[in-house]
Amino acid sequence: MKKEIRTEKAPLPIGPYSQAVQAGNMLFVAGQIGFDPSTTLLVEGVEAQTRQAMEHINVILKEAGASMDDVALCNIYLVDMADFAKVNEIYSSYLTAPFPARVTVAVSSLPAGALVEIAAIATI
Repeated sequence: MKKEIRTEKAPLPIGPYSQAVQAGNMLFVAGQIGFDPSTTLLVEGVEAQTRQAMEHINVILKEAGASMDDVALCNIYLVDMADFAKVNEIYSSYLTAPFPARVTVAVSSLPAGALVEIAAIATI
């Protein structure tokens, strides 16, 4: 059985998807981009967007009763792989060892002109 996880502390979905879905003891967090939740505008720069995306994941996890320590896998989508080191530095500041498994891929574009999008799978 699936259960939707939803919080006003992260951007609400703008399409037919959930912020996160719990299925058994697994939590699937939808890709998050760097929207400022107070303005619903994209923050500027890949560093700020990465921080904001990670903050969104963090509050969604908390809403589900989980934490960043429960993340098992992250998928990171970058418009420019030249930003990899910057994103990696910020991303790693939110996590502790053992770090989640991860996929990082370059894409031609992301919603709203975002530079980075991050999705996560956690256990709860």
